[in-house]
Amino acid sequence: MSKPLILITNDDGIQARGIQALARAMAPHGRIVVVAPDRAQSGMGHAVTINGILKMEQVTFGVPEVEAAWQITGTPVDCVKLAIYEILGQKPDLLLSGINHGSNASINVIYSGTMSAAVEGAVEGIPSIGFSLLNHAPDADFSACASYVEKLSLSVLKRSLPVGTCLNVNFPDLPVSELNGIKICRQSAGYWEDAFDKRTSPGGAPYFWMTGKFTNPDQGQDTDEWALRNGYVSVVPTQFDLTAHHAISTLNQWNL
Repeated sequence: MSKPLILITNDDGIQARGIQALARAMAPHGRIVVVAPDRAQSGMGHAVTINGILKMEQVTFGVPEVEAAWQITGTPVDCVKLAIYEILGQKPDLLLSGINHGSNASINVIYSGTMSAAVEGAVEGIPSIGFSLLNHAPDADFSACASYVEKLSLSVLKRSLPVGTCLNVNFPDLPVSELNGIKICRQSAGYWEDAFDKRTSPGGAPYFWMTGKFTNPDQGQDTDEWALRNGYVSVVPTQFDLTAHHAISTLNQWNL
């Protein structure tokens, strides 16, 4: 049998250490094509480029086993779309995004370019997984992630996923010997208390840096945040259907 075609992308940029770790982990298991932004695109969510042009360039990637690598002057979702319709000319058997430098658990999934790439894969009907490590450092150590990346990816290749669903996988920043395994979870109801650091340019104009504090009042032991605090790899099934199904009956009672 021919090896499966695996598309890999991210939001930290094609030179990030995390995407190389992801490609290296999956290289023995498929034909790997990397299509990723040419620079960091963190926090871009599901943005697409509409009022600008997109350029793509084939580049040399740091993992020799990779079949081809392309850098795109756009968002992670742009990368997925261009990969399918211009570079590959087909839908891959599996889409993997990451490994992100930093958490995409809880509310972070909404802002994440890494996870939006995986969600776009689900929109296209491609089995897709987003991976993240709870370490923002450029030189973060991803070695503990490899065996879990392989296990989850091969399971999805074998069994696929429910229609419209992708997986949001987060790793605690722990050595592999301290990981307690995989926990299937729900998304924690945490949120960011936003703040802005106001500064003044040399010319006297004000400018702002977004800061903030993550707050999690959700203490359920079935959440991704609980799993990560307790040394588990969290796996949250994530869907692109944003309908609040539980609210439909309430709105129907309004007799609009």
